Amino acid sequence: MLIKEIIQHLEEFAPLNYAEDFDNVGLLVGNAEIKATGALITLDTLESVVDEAIAKNCNLIISFHPIIFSGLKKLNGKNYVERTVIKAIQHNIAIYAIHTALDNQHKGVNDMIAEKLNLINRKILIPRKKSIRKLTTFVPNKDAEALRIALFEAGAGSIGNYDNCSFNLRGLGSFKPNDEAHPTIGEKGKLHFEEETQIGVTFPVHLESKVLQTLFKKHPYEEVAHEITTLENTHQHLGMGMIGELEQEISEEDFLKSVKETFNAGVVRHSELLGKTIKKVAVLGGSGSFAIENAKRAGADIYITADLKYHDFYKAEKQIILADIGHYESEQFTKNLLCSFLSKKIRNFALILADTNTNPIKYI
Repeated sequence: MLIKEIIQHLEEFAPLNYAEDFDNVGLLVGNAEIKATGALITLDTLESVVDEAIAKNCNLIISFHPIIFSGLKKLNGKNYVERTVIKAIQHNIAIYAIHTALDNQHKGVNDMIAEKLNLINRKILIPRKKSIRKLTTFVPNKDAEALRIALFEAGAGSIGNYDNCSFNLRGLGSFKPNDEAHPTIGEKGKLHFEEETQIGVTFPVHLESKVLQTLFKKHPYEEVAHEITTLENTHQHLGMGMIGELEQEISEEDFLKSVKETFNAGVVRHSELLGKTIKKVAVLGGSGSFAIENAKRAGADIYITADLKYHDFYKAEKQIILADIGHYESEQFTKNLLCSFLSKKIRNFALILADTNTNPIKYI
């Protein structure tokens, strides 16, 4: 198996189109065209992780966080980033980072947190905008059904829990082929009218290339009239964070103790307790201060995240409990998620969870 084949599985699960603009995801180091000897799956890529990959004969490291985040201007080994990259190159080890592409995946980082907390009725906390596009095209009536089916098979026409969704409108199309045309219907130099069906289907943005390839391949016309528009609609299965409910209400103190134990957190920093029970829970792995207001608007009793600053806790304003369980702690199960997914896709291949604990924060 080539490294690029493993990457294809990862990007079908978490397309890079859905990573945040500030992020640096994908293959950061190495050649995707070489054979993979094994894949080491980790939260962070450090020198010690590269050493582990060498010891376990893995020439691919699949990392949640990108070791290269901003541009590298030099490779002198003067900091941990440069040393890690140099060692990986020296030992011909590829490094792939998935980060916010997986954060925005419905079954990604935050769903894993929600699963650990046994939350039900889960929904995306901040659904992603401008992730849905619409294709409108015009086809002879006799070819409409075949084209619709082909577009559905390419992934178009899925809306939430429904698929094969389209809107169809019959009308009269006109065109006049010029002398250089090769019309499948009509004659050069003559105005032609054709009974046509207007087909409208939506699709997620990462499928645009596949949908258009299918359109041009299956459409009978030499020149395919079509329009692509980006919708303002939010995508209910893409976005940051997640909100769900506990099956049974629980006291604030008991829930916080349970969270601390579940995530093996050295400490849980939280805002003032409100003397209420916990039922509705919002979560966001990693740095989540930007979503405090979203959690409040969603009616969450508590918001579990990481990297909250001193003044962030004031934003609770006696409306919600804010709980910081630690960056590493909130994302620690991500590597298990990736390993589980790839294990179902790839048989008889070495997929190894890294033993190296990459948490830079220690507790007394």
